[in-house]
Amino acid sequence: MTPAARISAAIDLLCAIEAAPRRPADATANSFFRERRYIGGGDRRVVSARIWDVLRGWRRLHWHLRDITGGPSPRTLCAASLLLAGENMDTIRSLFSGERFAQSPLTSREDVALKTLEGKSLSDSAMPRAVRLEFPDWLEPHLEATFGADLETEMLALNGAAPLDLRVNLLKTDREKAQDSLRKEGLNAVLSDLSPWGLRLDGRQPVTASQSFRDGLVEIQDEGSQLVVAAVDAQPGQRVVDFCAGAGGKTLALAMTMRNKGQIVACDVSAQRLEGAVKRLRRAGAHNVERHLLVSGDKWVKRRAESFDRVLVDAPCSGTGTWRRNPDARIRLTEQDLAELRVKQADILDRAASLVKPGGRLVYATCSILAEENAQQIEAFQKRNSAFKSLPAGGDILPERLRTRDHFSLTPHRDGTDGFFAAIMERVAS
Repeated sequence: MTPAARISAAIDLLCAIEAAPRRPADATANSFFRERRYIGGGDRRVVSARIWDVLRGWRRLHWHLRDITGGPSPRTLCAASLLLAGENMDTIRSLFSGERFAQSPLTSREDVALKTLEGKSLSDSAMPRAVRLEFPDWLEPHLEATFGADLETEMLALNGAAPLDLRVNLLKTDREKAQDSLRKEGLNAVLSDLSPWGLRLDGRQPVTASQSFRDGLVEIQDEGSQLVVAAVDAQPGQRVVDFCAGAGGKTLALAMTMRNKGQIVACDVSAQRLEGAVKRLRRAGAHNVERHLLVSGDKWVKRRAESFDRVLVDAPCSGTGTWRRNPDARIRLTEQDLAELRVKQADILDRAASLVKPGGRLVYATCSILAEENAQQIEAFQKRNSAFKSLPAGGDILPERLRTRDHFSLTPHRDGTDGFFAAIMERVAS
């Protein structure tokens, strides 16, 4: 594709994302490219990178274009993103030439508005802090409560691009062999710092097309997510529940730590997500997993009360810890969403806790950086459930500084991972 065709495709994709404001941008992008098979892999990466740059700079771009009549459009947002990254107006006009596969020429109104951005930077000292750091205004006191004086540093890191983390599947190989297998395919992964199962690649790379991935030697999983699994400390022969399993990312890692021995039940309220786990489980060689769909009126939880050694609650949350990967999520998040999530998290945690047997371990986790979804949920839960006490994570997989803690938070700035929270508890009484 020509540069003009690429920017035209990026504008079309941004239109599709704006037309489905409650749908994750990556899901919209996947559908967009599936419907346009003629767009090759290299062009897809360029188009996606342009859109993700726009989404990461969403509030700042709107601030720069605040005086444009009718508000910013996908055309002006994509053009402004290029200008504020160093391009000049001559290049922008050439991309909007109206020729084959190119966008129609800039209108006089667009041209005037964009011309004022030439030579400027995306960030400006005159911007309000919430605009400059790319988070909703209403969230500022919540972030201050979480980070205090480190708010700016943490938010800048959270607005950067995430690396591509892999988890080596010890059911099939070890870390060094997996690293070597990837290297032979042109994927130069380095050992991760915190997880003994982790490998890291820079940026977006075609891992899923590699033979190493197809053979189940590696899975895509953020290093922070791997550490949540380590905190569960699931052992061979135990009975384990992954209560909010989704498509099974953590379920796969649990099967690995259990060496395929014992029983894992992957639960979720979405049949589609559970069905999506089947192919992943088969590829990984995990065969100690059964799936259970949680439906209204289901007595499955009640009938299995206090019968599991480990229960992981990877609760639905705001996803604020994943903003590096999902910058559009910060645009969609509302105060009402947070309030509703807190109620849902408490209900899920109470139901899942009933499955833990005396002496068993309950791990509550989120990919959120907000205290309301994390420490405050645990404090409220323990007030409602005196049978559960906080427990140091222990084990020999977690980094030493985390082993003695009964809960931990991870952030991109401090730990180089997505934002994660995990709390470890033990049932000490029935």
